[in-house]
Amino acid sequence: MRAPDIADLTFEEAVAELEKITRWLETHNATIDETILAFERGTLLKRHCESLLSEAEARIDAIANDTPDRPEPQRQARRRLDKTAG
Repeated sequence: MRAPDIADLTFEEAVAELEKITRWLETHNATIDETILAFERGTLLKRHCESLLSEAEARIDAIANDTPDRPEPQRQARRRLDKTAG
C-alpha cells in the first residue's frame, strides 16, 4: 500500500503518522535503507506540520489583530460582538 501524499494530510494525520514511524523505528530491527526511508518521510512530515502550524498562527494573528486579511463575515461578526460588549 502506498503512503498518502503528505500535502494532502491534515495536521492531525501528519502527527499521527510521525508517531507511527517513531513507534515502528523503536520496535523493529530495521535495515539501514528502511531506517533512512522512514527518516526521510518523517522529515517531510515534520516540515508539513511546521508549515500548517505557521498558517494557523498567521490566521490566529489576523483574527486577534483584526487585520484586513480577515474574511468579511468574520469582521462583521467581530463588530457585532464589540457592539454588544460595549
